[in-house]
Amino acid sequence: MAAEGPEAPASPGRGGAEGALGDGGDGGTGPPGEPGRGETPVAELPPPAPSATEEEHSDAASPPPPVPQSCNGAAAAPPEPEEPPPAAPEEPPPPRDPEPPAEEPTLTYPLDFEKFWQAARNNPHDFTAWTELLQYVEQENHLFAARKAFDAFFAHYPYCYGYWKKYADMERRFDCSRETEEVFERGLQSIPLSMDLWIHYISYLQSTLDMNLPESVQKIRGVFEAAVAAAGMDFRSDKLWELYVEWEREQGDLRAVTGIYDRVLSMPTQLYNHHWEKFKEHVLHNPPKDIFPEELLWVQSKLATDPVPKPPEPEGTEAPPGEDLPPGVEGKAAAADVQEDLDQEKIRELVISMRQQIYAQNEAEVSKRWNFEDGIKRPYFHVKPLERAQLRNWRDYLDYEMAAGSHERTIVLFERCVIACALYEEFWIKYTKYLENHTVTGARSVFQRACGYHLPRKPNIHLLWAAFEEKQGNLDEARRILRCFEEAVPGLAMVRLRRVSLERRQGNLEEAEALLLEAMHANEGLPLASFYAVKLARQACKVQKNLGKARKVLVDALEKDPDNARLHANLLEMEFGADVRQNEGNTMSCFERALRSPLPDEAKLVFSQRRVEFLEDFGSSIHSLLTAYDEHQKILKQHAARKRAPENGSDEPDDKRLRPDEAAGLLAPLNFSGSGGDTGSNPSAYSYWYQHGYGTYGYQTPWNYNQYYSQS
Repeated sequence: MAAEGPEAPASPGRGGAEGALGDGGDGGTGPPGEPGRGETPVAELPPPAPSATEEEHSDAASPPPPVPQSCNGAAAAPPEPEEPPPAAPEEPPPPRDPEPPAEEPTLTYPLDFEKFWQAARNNPHDFTAWTELLQYVEQENHLFAARKAFDAFFAHYPYCYGYWKKYADMERRFDCSRETEEVFERGLQSIPLSMDLWIHYISYLQSTLDMNLPESVQKIRGVFEAAVAAAGMDFRSDKLWELYVEWEREQGDLRAVTGIYDRVLSMPTQLYNHHWEKFKEHVLHNPPKDIFPEELLWVQSKLATDPVPKPPEPEGTEAPPGEDLPPGVEGKAAAADVQEDLDQEKIRELVISMRQQIYAQNEAEVSKRWNFEDGIKRPYFHVKPLERAQLRNWRDYLDYEMAAGSHERTIVLFERCVIACALYEEFWIKYTKYLENHTVTGARSVFQRACGYHLPRKPNIHLLWAAFEEKQGNLDEARRILRCFEEAVPGLAMVRLRRVSLERRQGNLEEAEALLLEAMHANEGLPLASFYAVKLARQACKVQKNLGKARKVLVDALEKDPDNARLHANLLEMEFGADVRQNEGNTMSCFERALRSPLPDEAKLVFSQRRVEFLEDFGSSIHSLLTAYDEHQKILKQHAARKRAPENGSDEPDDKRLRPDEAAGLLAPLNFSGSGGDTGSNPSAYSYWYQHGYGTYGYQTPWNYNQYYSQS
């Protein structure tokens, strides 16, 4: 197994407060040269110096003057020279022809940009080529080239959160505030579980917005809410929650701080104990009326029903010598202060005790997931393969969450899984299977993401997507999925056969036949053409009930591929499937054609044996049986003589000899001794072809729908 990406930092002790803000628990990526989990965000580079472009490529002869860039990447138009106001003419000037529109300035790219661009575009699945391109445009500090490169890169690798940050930083260096925010929004839409990207976005807003404006505060609060709604249930989201708490505390909104703690205390996160301790400090160090005013009245009413101990008599209430206290005032002020302090302490104790049970339940949930979380060593995306132990851990974790967790937590875990395992088809399929039982729209969205971005060349998930759409009645979409995938990855028999079966199920037999004929002509001269000929003949015989048409398809195929034993066997199977009394002549013609063909001797021996059995069971002439028997004895003697010969027992070249497994199972589907002769009622009549025929042509059996879809 290939080596993994950069190591993730060690997890702190269970529930401990160490490193509360040190782990950037994230679902992003950590490719070489990019920060991984827990590393600091990419540092912002200083704005480009005005002379950077002029000094670029100083070794070139007579370089052209630099073209200033604007935020849209185009060259900025030069300032127009001011003209003095014209003198008033004595008479109006004659009309002039309209001036032609000014040509838009052409965009210039750095010197070696085309080389890196073509390397990445010609092999879009080469991750290294993309990283070299992005590194080059960053070094050149060319905005438009960077936009072109980053946009193309994210069409293939949208889960690389570190590159989203670099893209936004470059836009920011050129003071393109609107474009910077758009990059952040696109990145968060692609990878909403990225803690680092959310925190980087919030930091950007805090540094650019005027916090004295109410709308700025509302915007940042809205972004915090969107962040915890999208990623707050992640087991490693503690840094985001803590940042939200600190920001609300800086705003002086202690009631909002309490609300955030109430939410995070019920979230099974890595630093759950740290949040509990911080909440208790928050309650003990602030007046109750400031931190939970809505809850205060209920708490006070509950305390009123409980006996409150009588406060001790305050000391030091005697009047100074020569002075007397007013009547009825002795000790009242001090007693009121003591009573208020007791009430405050009672309220704090009650509030903490009420949340103690929530904390205990949350601690139990954390303990159930701790071992699974500890087994996740690479939670971000990388093109390198994952270790088997981590893949097994993800499978077990998902199974547990689906069985014991809530739907929301299961969705979050699946989203985390498909970030780390984005290139593994099985997890996307598992995700779609789970969602199909809950929401059709959600399952379709996952199919679109998997097939459109991460697995564009994986056939199984495309076949399942097409089957899903067909099941929902979206036949045109199912056709489009199969057609587009076949255009992207041509030559896969499993995809072409799925297109054929889709049309057959809808009763479009002519279209199904046309697809098979097209595949036969496209693969003419190749073994795959014979494979499609068998499929077309089966359809003509079994579906269209046209034995003559099926016979012609196979006979024509045998003229082009006469030494294909499977063509002979399928033709014999179809002839034998008809009425043997009326079709004896065609069946015998199949035997004669096979025995005259350039088939290997082992195959001819099998066909000769089956001919004798057929005539013995169904033949109408004893002369034909005896003749076939005599010819079979000659073939047996010739075969025995060759077996005794030296050099591997045969003088035949290796490519003309039939493998033992082919000879043993070649005509196994033909149940000559059975009654009736209809192979349609005998599933074993097709087992040989589905086990051997598909494997020979690289065909993976795609019809195990029960694995992913329930029967309807």
